[in-house]
Amino acid sequence: MKKKISILTPCFNEEAGIRECYERVRSVMESRLSAYDYEHFFIDNCSSDSTVEILRDVARHDRRVRVIVNSRNYGQSRSPYHGMLQITGDAFIGIVADLQTPPEVMPALVERWEHGFPMVIAVRTGMSEGWVIRVMRRAFYWLISRVSNIEQIPNFIGFGLFDKKIVEVLRRLDDPTPYFRGMIAEIGFDKAFVEYVQPLRRHGRSRHSLFDLLDYAILGLVSNSQAPLRLMTIVGFATSAASLGVTLIYLFMKFLFWSALPLGIAPILVGMFFFASLQFLFLGILGEYVGSIHERVKRRPLVIEKERINFD
Repeated sequence: MKKKISILTPCFNEEAGIRECYERVRSVMESRLSAYDYEHFFIDNCSSDSTVEILRDVARHDRRVRVIVNSRNYGQSRSPYHGMLQITGDAFIGIVADLQTPPEVMPALVERWEHGFPMVIAVRTGMSEGWVIRVMRRAFYWLISRVSNIEQIPNFIGFGLFDKKIVEVLRRLDDPTPYFRGMIAEIGFDKAFVEYVQPLRRHGRSRHSLFDLLDYAILGLVSNSQAPLRLMTIVGFATSAASLGVTLIYLFMKFLFWSALPLGIAPILVGMFFFASLQFLFLGILGEYVGSIHERVKRRPLVIEKERINFD
């Protein structure tokens, strides 16, 4: 009996390239991985263009294509994660609709999987992006590698092959705000690595704004580390001690030079603004962790589906 590979493609307003994505995956599976059965699973995050109509047409002619359409946009982490939990194959590979995770890498992933590795991680060795994003990305990888309790995988964006037993573990984790890269690092298991060069986006422009990338980075920090909370405690103790020291010194100097050392309002204002900004920063950090707890308490589904195609 043939093994089955599930290909997962999340999409949102990808009408320009979604058919090419399907065709390139099919070409690789039929020519280089013909020894395997496969399904190509698309999960649409409530696109406002003709993406869903194109997927309906593709699914009408190919029963291996399955489609889930969400009732609204659930963000860049929840929708792909929900799609991953629906796969039925012996392993799954995530291929993004803009083809910056090239389908031609799939045979190398499958080869390593057949050598007994339940996780085959695709690592970027080169990428085409602006210098601002590149610097911010490197800074994020450096920061999370320093503060996380778990060794992270640099230049891993979620592209790779994962055995069905990894999917079963992820189902049991039941995380309402999933940070997939961190979850894969936390699960463990033996890993193999395949390097690839990320190509230019073939169609349109990225749907992820700078705010989306920052939001995902904050999710990664909150999900993988308690270091920000501990840093708040350390900074709180340090600033309190420094403030007490400055106060005692100033009081001592005032007693010694009562007339020559006017109090003035400038030091008071500087101290007020400094501690106020510090409090706002700490409240923001606390809010991120409280928000994460709130999402878990609500116990809402990852997504609400509006339509399923080819699941009968």
